Amino acid sequence: MGIEMTASIPQIQTAAEGWSIEVTPAGATKIDSFAACLLPGTTVNVTFLPGSDPMDTVAVAKRLHNEGMNAVPHLAARSLKDSDQIDSLLASYRAEAGVDEVLIIGGGVDQPIGAFDNSLQILETGLLQKHGIRRVGVAGHPEGSPDISEIEIAEALGAKNALAKREGLNMYIETQFCFEAPIVLEWEKTVRAAGNELPIRIGIPGPATIKTLFRFAQISGIGPSMRFISKQARNVAKLMTVQSPNVLLSDLAQGMANDSDCLIENFHFYPFGGFAKTAIYANAVASGSIQLLPKGGFDVIDTAT
Repeated sequence: MGIEMTASIPQIQTAAEGWSIEVTPAGATKIDSFAACLLPGTTVNVTFLPGSDPMDTVAVAKRLHNEGMNAVPHLAARSLKDSDQIDSLLASYRAEAGVDEVLIIGGGVDQPIGAFDNSLQILETGLLQKHGIRRVGVAGHPEGSPDISEIEIAEALGAKNALAKREGLNMYIETQFCFEAPIVLEWEKTVRAAGNELPIRIGIPGPATIKTLFRFAQISGIGPSMRFISKQARNVAKLMTVQSPNVLLSDLAQGMANDSDCLIENFHFYPFGGFAKTAIYANAVASGSIQLLPKGGFDVIDTAT
């Protein structure tokens, strides 16, 4: 038996199980009901954007918790003042939103506003353990980062693996969004060979117009995927065409199924084209409401008809 060249529907469905999604505090104001488009217990990350009030993130996390979701707030190192602020924030998350999981990122700020320059420094405060938070996500960069060198990224990932073991933390990697499966699968093998043992959630761009995807790719400064989406953006007639990550998901599912040691476990959706639209799409894929296409990828079956 050779390796399958195309993912089956069960393989795609299995890969898409346990997906997560994220929302900004501003985006949350446009959502009347999270429960209307998400299954109970769905993991929803709540961003903490530069210059925003962290209490806005607390408020959204509380709302998600009250609607039966697993709220996972971001802690952005370079946007935090000091340990006292983190201590206070974590206390609020626990008391008001039942939070037992956070995602720690460096944060897109050139100059830190306080004592922290990177996510490892927050992990080393011991404040997560103090507040009973044992599950924590850290950032992954399949295509590198404009802010950090490859060597620094590798050293940080090694240090996070060591800290997770030492502190008994249930740590995982959550990546920036990507467009090409081969790059992601190769990166996973590379970090695994270098000693990574943390499970991985791969960032997936939800259905959105090519124009929107191009804009977010520019903001994020991602490399090879930027070139991939740039080629499509050159066709002005197609700029407003909605692109879904069907081929990406199918190819990732195939790679995950063909490599039993692969550490990719879940998908994390970035709802660039709208929260509800992305949630409906992710639910359809995870439930197997798809049909395979002869040339690869799949289409979501329209259950409304």
